[in-house]
Amino acid sequence: MGEVLRIAIRRFDPFERAIARQFADFAAGQSVEVALEAVPMDLNALHASLFAGHGLADGSFDIAFLNTDWLAEAQAGGLIEDLEPWLAKAPIPDFPDAWSPSLTGLQRFAGGFWGMPYHDGPECLIYRRDLLEAAGLAVPQSWEAFHAAARVLNDPAGGISGTVLALFPDGHNGFYDFCIHIWSRGGAPFDATGRPRFTGTEAEAALDFLRTLARDRDAVPADVADLDSVAAGLRFCEGRVAMMANWFGFAALGEAADSPVRGLIDVAPLPAGAGGESISLNVFWVLAIGAGSGRKALAWDFLRHCATAGMDRITTDEGAIGVRRSTWADPQVNARVPYSHRLDWLHTHARHIPVRPDIAAISGIVDDMIGAAIGGDRPTPELLAEAQARVEALAA
Repeated sequence: MGEVLRIAIRRFDPFERAIARQFADFAAGQSVEVALEAVPMDLNALHASLFAGHGLADGSFDIAFLNTDWLAEAQAGGLIEDLEPWLAKAPIPDFPDAWSPSLTGLQRFAGGFWGMPYHDGPECLIYRRDLLEAAGLAVPQSWEAFHAAARVLNDPAGGISGTVLALFPDGHNGFYDFCIHIWSRGGAPFDATGRPRFTGTEAEAALDFLRTLARDRDAVPADVADLDSVAAGLRFCEGRVAMMANWFGFAALGEAADSPVRGLIDVAPLPAGAGGESISLNVFWVLAIGAGSGRKALAWDFLRHCATAGMDRITTDEGAIGVRRSTWADPQVNARVPYSHRLDWLHTHARHIPVRPDIAAISGIVDDMIGAAIGGDRPTPELLAEAQARVEALAA
């Protein structure tokens, strides 16, 4: 056997299928035999394997799926390869012009470029158009209207939850939802220097809303604290949820040929709170090269291959979301997923989490706070103050 490229993948069937197809196409054009070893992992296991387990540093993985929030931690630890020299040596012909600037900026810091964008998916409101129309409901534009609509649409006898949350403590949707709720109420979860600001009126309203909604059995299923973003998204795609605030990619996945909700889905901007406005959140997955890889040239060749228009289209065709503007505007893609062209709009209204190497630790603290709020009756200001003290202690 020739060279084996080992890739750590965020466990999600569309990612696994897309990488397999893209690698098969890549291998067919190589002059030597190459093989793929893909290792899918859930979020917590992926982070642990790559960071605490040294998978990026010791050569266990040549390429890894990294959330943009993990990049600063990986770079600070010397765990990933700077792609700037590789771009200079073997450029991608239409990079970066063929991508939205919002997909090429979060990786550019500390004098380097640390990951090629692979899967996009800003947060938005995803809903069953048929269910809202049947109930005579308008698309909710405020969080209060969202909660009220979820109660109307909740139909346990019919196997449909009004909405769903993804509050499994993996440093992902719970943390992001908390930040979104602060922003959409006119607040800021981080100040201009990137310092967390988890106290104040908007933060209290954010945590109160999440606590109230998560406990409302007339709006959400009982297992919201056990669902991660993928489980929540798949439940919607199975026809078991009327609407949700989640990643755009799950709307696209619901348009798969065998989906029971195909043709019944639409997307809209996220609701807003009092005194705020609708926003989205720009967090995406990149392909990064491990600092310890012994096959960096081959890894870069594969990253370049995945960045081509045809391979990016495969990412979307398999149920994830490609990152090139050509994919978003593709007539065939929009025929299947008729709202793909709205991705550009979502990006223009998207916020992002600050570039900090301790974001994973901060998100874990927020997960603890949300878990305590849902599972107990401690006052909201007390929980927020405790979380604020813990995040400040990280930098002490």
